Amino acid sequence: MNTPARLRVLLLLAFSSIAAHPHLRAQDAGALAATLRKSVLDGSSVTRLKLEMAPQAGGEKGVLQLQVKARRGPAGSEVLYQVLWPKTRQGEGFLLQKPDNRAATGIHFTPPNTVAPVKLQEGIFGSALAYEDLVDDFYGWKSQELVGEETLGRVACLILESKPGPGQPSGYSSVRSWIDAKRTVPVRIEKYGAGGALVRRITITRLAKDDINRLIPSTFTVQRAGMEGETALEGTSIKHDVTLTDADFTDDALRRGAGQ
Repeated sequence: MNTPARLRVLLLLAFSSIAAHPHLRAQDAGALAATLRKSVLDGSSVTRLKLEMAPQAGGEKGVLQLQVKARRGPAGSEVLYQVLWPKTRQGEGFLLQKPDNRAATGIHFTPPNTVAPVKLQEGIFGSALAYEDLVDDFYGWKSQELVGEETLGRVACLILESKPGPGQPSGYSSVRSWIDAKRTVPVRIEKYGAGGALVRRITITRLAKDDINRLIPSTFTVQRAGMEGETALEGTSIKHDVTLTDADFTDDALRRGAGQ
């Protein structure tokens, strides 16, 4: 094959996959990230979750019922998680606050009066899901790039790579999201640390309509590199447009939630 003919073939291969998803490829990576970010930063909400953790050292599987209060917006995010069940851990919880483009901070509360700072890369309630995962705003990071395509199951996905820029502190060096090209929702998220090593993989296993008729991930699993088993989370209810104030995101709010 002569050089001009070889070049035509290479160009055809390079652009045929782009033509397969014209409705998303017409957007640049930044616009796609902005669409995803808008879905994440959804204002005030109250959610009920079930969290299941893999058994440790031959023990029983851990199950927690949680209530989550959240305020998320372009200026920053605040979340308060508290255990509703089992009774042995009822009232235990944590508060995270992350102003835009600043590092998150948080406290963990154990009834009756123990308050301690959280380490952002540690798992919540001993699970594979990190505190930082609940408030990191990676779709708002400065570097957004479409780096490939892959079919997961029968779902054609675009792969969006996000990297923090200067002034955007994070425990991760990059995040890759596999985005359902038809429905514009993530179906897999991988988070990488220093040197490009995989730290966590989040796999969305079910999508559902929420109370404001958006299709969102409702069930997902989290795997941590080097850690056996996985953590599963299932959203059982969510309510938006609730009234939450600054007083709902304090250590006193954690104590009130514990009935103190």
